[in-house]
Amino acid sequence: MTEQYVLDLQEIDGGQVAVAGGKGAHLGELSRIEGIGVPDGFCVTTDAFRRIMADAPSIDDRLDRLSRVNQDDREAIRTLSAEIRRTIEGITIPGDLAAAITRALAERGEQAAYAVRSSATAEDLPTASFAGQQDTYLNVVGPTAVLQHVSRCWASLFTERAVTYRQRGGLDHRSVRMAVVVQRMVFPHAAGVLFTADPVSGNRKVATVDAGFGLGEALVSGLVNPDVLKVREGEVVAKAIAAKQRAVHALPAGGTQEVAIDSRRQEEPALTDAQVVRLVQLGRRIEAHFGGPQDIEWCLVDDDFQIVQSRPITTLFPIPETGDQENHVYVSVGHQQMMTDPMRPLGLSIWQLTAMAPMHEAGGRLFVDVTRRLASPASRAGLLDVIGRGDPLVRDALQTVLDRGDLVPALPDAGPDGPPGAGGVSAPIETDPAIVTELIERSQMSIAALERDIRTKTGPALFDFLSEAFEEHKRVLSDPLSMQAVMAGMEATWWLNDKLQEWLGEKNAADTLTLSAPDNVTSEMGLALLDVADVIRPHPEVVAFLRSVGVEDEGFLDDLAKLAGGIEARDAIEAYLDRYGMRCVGEIDITRPRWRERPTTLVPVILDNVRNFEPGAAERRFEQGRQKAQEKEQDVLSRLRALPDGDRKADETKRMIDRVRTFIGYREYPKYGIVSRSFLYKQALLAEAERLVQAGVLPEKEDIFYLTFQELHDVVRSQQVDDRLIQRRKDAFRSYHALTPPRVLTSDGEAVTGAYRRDDVPAGALIGLPVSAGTIEGRARVILDLAEADLEPGDILVTTFTDPSWSPLFVGITGLVTEVGGLMTHGAVIAREYGLPAVVGVERATRLIRDGQRIRVHGTDGYVEILP
Repeated sequence: MTEQYVLDLQEIDGGQVAVAGGKGAHLGELSRIEGIGVPDGFCVTTDAFRRIMADAPSIDDRLDRLSRVNQDDREAIRTLSAEIRRTIEGITIPGDLAAAITRALAERGEQAAYAVRSSATAEDLPTASFAGQQDTYLNVVGPTAVLQHVSRCWASLFTERAVTYRQRGGLDHRSVRMAVVVQRMVFPHAAGVLFTADPVSGNRKVATVDAGFGLGEALVSGLVNPDVLKVREGEVVAKAIAAKQRAVHALPAGGTQEVAIDSRRQEEPALTDAQVVRLVQLGRRIEAHFGGPQDIEWCLVDDDFQIVQSRPITTLFPIPETGDQENHVYVSVGHQQMMTDPMRPLGLSIWQLTAMAPMHEAGGRLFVDVTRRLASPASRAGLLDVIGRGDPLVRDALQTVLDRGDLVPALPDAGPDGPPGAGGVSAPIETDPAIVTELIERSQMSIAALERDIRTKTGPALFDFLSEAFEEHKRVLSDPLSMQAVMAGMEATWWLNDKLQEWLGEKNAADTLTLSAPDNVTSEMGLALLDVADVIRPHPEVVAFLRSVGVEDEGFLDDLAKLAGGIEARDAIEAYLDRYGMRCVGEIDITRPRWRERPTTLVPVILDNVRNFEPGAAERRFEQGRQKAQEKEQDVLSRLRALPDGDRKADETKRMIDRVRTFIGYREYPKYGIVSRSFLYKQALLAEAERLVQAGVLPEKEDIFYLTFQELHDVVRSQQVDDRLIQRRKDAFRSYHALTPPRVLTSDGEAVTGAYRRDDVPAGALIGLPVSAGTIEGRARVILDLAEADLEPGDILVTTFTDPSWSPLFVGITGLVTEVGGLMTHGAVIAREYGLPAVVGVERATRLIRDGQRIRVHGTDGYVEILP
């Protein structure tokens, strides 16, 4: 095939990223849209870049070294990338390549001014914009200067920032190539950026225009504050005109310079309202052509708009696909389930198939549509009450949407959808511990039956069996008695907190009354790991061996048996894994590695327990908590009896204390049952995947994680798989990690965050939700990965979210701060069980609190102070 070094923009379409890079392909596609003006130009293709790189063998060695450099080693990246750039800029452009470029210039006017712009094959993609990672040169005059700047663009593929961006995104430096776009320079009256969706709120119906005088570089480089205008449905709905003191203009001989703007013009709008509306109409046409919201660079020349760039906005959270044009309001499932990370397709689909409410996927996360519940006054009140008790930020976000009055229709009564347990008050149930015993036995019998029956199923028969198992899963989950028991514990907690604040002026009194409640499988899990530490502590050889265990040493349990005391240590860990090995961080995603699959995850926590505790700590801690709860009960009841009508109040409170202690521990059990069942599904599906690998259908068994349950069923039946689909899913999953899921999302794409709206906290304090009473001061340990925990007595855990798998850490800390959480989520329940002051729902806590800082956690009042 003959190499093509130069292509006119009109010859290029959006599918030619490999030839023209992201920018070139987009500009070529833009020039094909009717009514869109694009400055004339051409593209120096990636063939030319490949030719140049082939002329510099020394670059290969440096690329090898660069690929081995740690992404945090800034100095090594800086040195190597500078060497590569110097080498590329030093290569003489071969004669035939130079001639092809100068011919293209001659056709357009050799001495005209040009913009010379980098166009890498890994930029302006749907999942990574790479905006500003490579270089652009404006007002380049003459063939010699153009050739020189083409070389600079090639070299800019290896700027330090571009190299770092690729490494963080998991892109191989060799897989990326550089094309260069050369366009006739335009000299605009005004220029700027148009976002066809609001980049802050995410609202797809609101376009935002940033505008300034002169060239757009003044805005992009942050030299001036732009005018900012917002347009909705053809009308300017918001406008902020900035004092634009400077602009960037082109110089006659080439290059650009900053100029001061006449003081009388500084506060003039750069565009009229009519021009802004016309620009947005052009933007909507471009958006429709590319099939998604766009970040568009524009210039205004003689009242005509020229488009010089359009790229996807990659930071917007996607909207669930519904196939209708109706308005929808969605609530995040991840914020309820303490798992806001993205899930892989198999995890998403199995959760959807076993959930109690219809769930919609977007950005690798799940959402429940609450529009119908909000539309009816009766169901709206119940939904807002339950959600508000759990997470005030979600309630406030929903109230914000309701107050605007433009999204939620008015309906006479609600539909069946909504988050599980978001209904009104449950039917009454006796305060009888035998109910909890019966429920746990029922669950254990159902899991034992699943474990027995699933063993014999393979191939398509396994999927038929699992479809029935999912129905049994939902039946167990929706067992009326189980739901009544869960609600009884929660409602008794709310009653105690409300009434004891009203009668005694005491906040969150239930927190102490629920200490060491019986039948809490999650708090037992944390205490049981203290017992494992007791077995290990007397054996120095075992402790020393465990300190040497790395994350990848998955066979360490077999090696333990060779050491003095190792058999006892191994048996203790194995027994723990038999009971709790189905758990892990982010456990609602079936594809996450379980402790049984990766037991090294537990080693740092076991070692912390060996170091920080004395023998018998588990039993002592449980008994101390039980005694504190008992003392609190006696204290509360005696104070109530001293009040007017005190005997009635004390009797009612006693009934509620008995009720909360009977049922609150069971709150954690349904999740334990779900995760136990899910691990059995996973083991069966992985065995099936192993057969697909043996048959040559799949390269790796974990590839099944990137297929939905139904797609995997089809693969097993047909013994064929679409490799490209799996690769696309892997790329998408990687990109979803950069997105922050909103608590509330609308069908317009607006992410509604909600606010606490409190004025009773000190200035500078971080506001959250009080979920476990008490005040504690100590060292903040910001931990994002359980396997990296390294705790000392007195530490306060600060993390994004905690699910039950974090509870083994709770025995070794004195307080808890999380970014996500509610009053009845797992971290809150276990914090109360262990008597740890805790504040959850603290926005950006892991970024605002530095590891090692001293903080004070106000678990009763719901805020955190960062101490000097």
